[in-house]
Amino acid sequence: MLLDYAVSAFLTVFLVVDPIAMAPTFLAVTDGMPREARKSVAGRASILAGAILIGTALIGSRLLVAFGISLPAFRIAGGLLLFWIAAEMVFGVRSRHEGQAAEQAMEERVRNVAAFPLAIPLLAGPGAITATVLLADRAGGNWLLLGILIVVVVLVAACCLATFLLAQRISGFFGLTGNIVLSRLLGVLLAALAVQYVVDGIHAVIGS
Repeated sequence: MLLDYAVSAFLTVFLVVDPIAMAPTFLAVTDGMPREARKSVAGRASILAGAILIGTALIGSRLLVAFGISLPAFRIAGGLLLFWIAAEMVFGVRSRHEGQAAEQAMEERVRNVAAFPLAIPLLAGPGAITATVLLADRAGGNWLLLGILIVVVVLVAACCLATFLLAQRISGFFGLTGNIVLSRLLGVLLAALAVQYVVDGIHAVIGS
């Protein structure tokens, strides 16, 4: 059970955040910055995104209760949202949106690109927050599983940091075609996970 949860949690968060696909966006947002400044942005963005998702894992379910939203309803809504993100990845819409966000950030000369648009909304966006809440719900109050989820978030944040630091090499290694193919494959996997969340939510509603 622990291994299944850990693998499922890592795949879900990793696919939603999609660190590898962030490499071109990171290069665009930090274009013109010196090497040390890029390293600083990479570290701050990864830490901030990780902190947001950890906070979501710890108090996300309580916020749902406070707003009177049932967990099955959130599973269904979250699954649909994740499926939408997956569809954008498969059809190449998401990369265009990210590129637009990056261009806007450069045009407006945003002071702290680590916070926007990197940490929010590209890394810790609606999809990642939704996935984290759903995974925290699956933990069912088990602190061991919740601890695993936090470790998973830390690992994904570390993957983001590594991707940013190696962004130039990664983008060059895969090339334009390789990046497109990889994004499509990850999108299909995420779509399957999203459908499973919707099915679980419907079962919970019918069972109640």
